[in-house]
Amino acid sequence: MYQFIAKILKEDNFLSLAGNLIIAVFGLGSFALLARGLDPIYFAQWVLFISGGALVEMLRFGVTNNGLVRFLSGASKTASAQLIGSNVLISFVTTLIITVLLIGFKFLFKDSINNSGYVLFFSWYPILAFVNLPWNNALVVMQAKMNYGKMLVIKAINSGLFFLFLVLNYIVFNLSVIELVWALIIINLFTSTLCVINNWDGLKFIKKANKGTNKTLLNFGKYSTFTLIGTNLLRNADILIISISPLGTAAVALFSIPLKLTELQQIPLRSFAATAFPKMSKASLEGNIKKVQGLFHSYSGALTYLFLFISIITFVFAEFFVVLISGYQYLDPETTSFNIVTLVRILSVYGLLLPIDRMTGIGLDSINKPNINALKVIVMLGANIIGDLIAVYIFNSLELVAVSTLVFTSIGIGLGWYFLNKECKITSIEIFKSGNRFYNGLWVQTKVLLQQFKV
Repeated sequence: MYQFIAKILKEDNFLSLAGNLIIAVFGLGSFALLARGLDPIYFAQWVLFISGGALVEMLRFGVTNNGLVRFLSGASKTASAQLIGSNVLISFVTTLIITVLLIGFKFLFKDSINNSGYVLFFSWYPILAFVNLPWNNALVVMQAKMNYGKMLVIKAINSGLFFLFLVLNYIVFNLSVIELVWALIIINLFTSTLCVINNWDGLKFIKKANKGTNKTLLNFGKYSTFTLIGTNLLRNADILIISISPLGTAAVALFSIPLKLTELQQIPLRSFAATAFPKMSKASLEGNIKKVQGLFHSYSGALTYLFLFISIITFVFAEFFVVLISGYQYLDPETTSFNIVTLVRILSVYGLLLPIDRMTGIGLDSINKPNINALKVIVMLGANIIGDLIAVYIFNSLELVAVSTLVFTSIGIGLGWYFLNKECKITSIEIFKSGNRFYNGLWVQTKVLLQQFKV
């Protein structure tokens, strides 16, 4: 039994899932403490600070991350050092350009920004961007090397320390939102320092970067960047559009709660995707299209069944989850005219669509079709923005904002399936068969474990 458990604990999917689970649990706990402890206006500023930061990080890391994961799979020791060095160099230059632009905007539009919900983002994100650069570089290097144990350590340190600080703040300190931002910056600095000291971030290889590896990552990145930015906008466009709409910042705070629950649904998706991409990329580089096809069916099937279960739970217990995260203040009809429980239930249906959407995108990137994946995401983003604008400006409805999410995701699934199927034959029947095989095998392993335990 000990050997069986040890094998599970060392398995890539388990370590990846554990890493994302840690981020999600600590992230949800932090979100709940902030939602309960901050005034809705300051909580909305925090949400926009985090959402804006997530978008910018997709831009600066999207240039190299997917390319590094793909090309580092199976690369020689010399090539690996050169690719990692190029990743560090390009991400630093990108960060520098972005922070200069943000500071410039803050200087030119100082009064407008100071009177908006984005004051935290423009004021403090330029500092955070440099502070969290090393540990984010470390994560992508570890993913490319499929070293999920170290990824787990990095995520646990960064997310865990901030969560513990927020617990103390909620009980003892009761700091302002700006002081909380500084706490976040300090914790990120500590995490990055550990990664640099342990040579996990690849900084020591920066001198090995050359024109060839720079070009390799940038050529792939020019498409994957659009894909990642578009993917992030798909998650955050709702919040951004609501923030500039007549619905106001209070609606931002309210809508962010069901979105946070949707992030919980994506824990296993991000985990399995992190292991699927390097495996599928390696198979593609080896010319083994059948293996790519098999991996797609297996991951898609396992995730689809899992998300069906998660979505049912979220739909049925929607009100319980709202209260768990934010208390009763957003359920009070006197403080809001929107039904947050309905929003949660609509977005729980969205969860059913996520596995196939994500896996078609991973499939396209793994077979070196990032341009097609970028096109897919751009079409989805356009559909989402149009739907959101109609929902908030014509109908003044947050419910329709959630419905537009279902529409653009369905469009993305259709496009992704069409283009991936042209390169790598995939079938819906095989997805369900592979899902059945996955859980049947898991059940057999569980029975073996139970039998050993009885002995």
